[in-house]
Amino acid sequence: MNQWFERLTDQVALVHDEATMKATLEKLSRERGFKAYAYLNLKAELQSAISNYDVEWQQRYFNKCYASIDPVVQHARGRHEAFTWSNVTSLKMSKTRRKFYGEAAEFGIRSGITIPIKIAFGHTVMLTLASDCVNFPCEPAINPALAAAAVAQLHSRLERLGVEPTHRTPIRMKANELTCLRWSAEGKSMKAIAIIENTSYSNVTFFLRNAKAALGATTLPQATAMAKELRLI
Repeated sequence: MNQWFERLTDQVALVHDEATMKATLEKLSRERGFKAYAYLNLKAELQSAISNYDVEWQQRYFNKCYASIDPVVQHARGRHEAFTWSNVTSLKMSKTRRKFYGEAAEFGIRSGITIPIKIAFGHTVMLTLASDCVNFPCEPAINPALAAAAVAQLHSRLERLGVEPTHRTPIRMKANELTCLRWSAEGKSMKAIAIIENTSYSNVTFFLRNAKAALGATTLPQATAMAKELRLI
């Protein structure tokens, strides 16, 4: 597996476009015997993925906010080091977790390896290689530094190329919320926005509060920054 991480680092460094990046990740994953790959970017309450998982599973995963109950994601958040996992269920496991693992297994996701790393400003990204085997055979000795370096190289390249996610957390915002958020991004105060949009100050605060909630943001500057990054405004 350590040689695979070295190969990943080398191959990713040679990629110069989105299509080649996705094809390279799929090719390398299958060469190593994995069914699929998933690069997951966790920011606040929003997640985005670049993956070749079944489209139906990706839609279900994000629409039902499964990242909040996914045992692999929960483990990755608390331990930034490569680890293997399996969805073998047991009676001690919660009903919710057993149900999640059962659904994942329907799409051929039964075991694998996940490499989470910390990136700037307290965020986490992780690369998962998934197998349809109950227990994927993997060497026990994984060099954590080598694995982390490979995923860091992958993250940097994906960011530089601006690779579009294959799926992300759905964001449901109304036109009034987006409009007020855009004016805020332009430097307008809430009082000024109320005048421009011919509405009340209380309405503007209500729209912006809803916009922050939809984005999982705690402050208005964070909400405008996230909305711009997601190309919502």
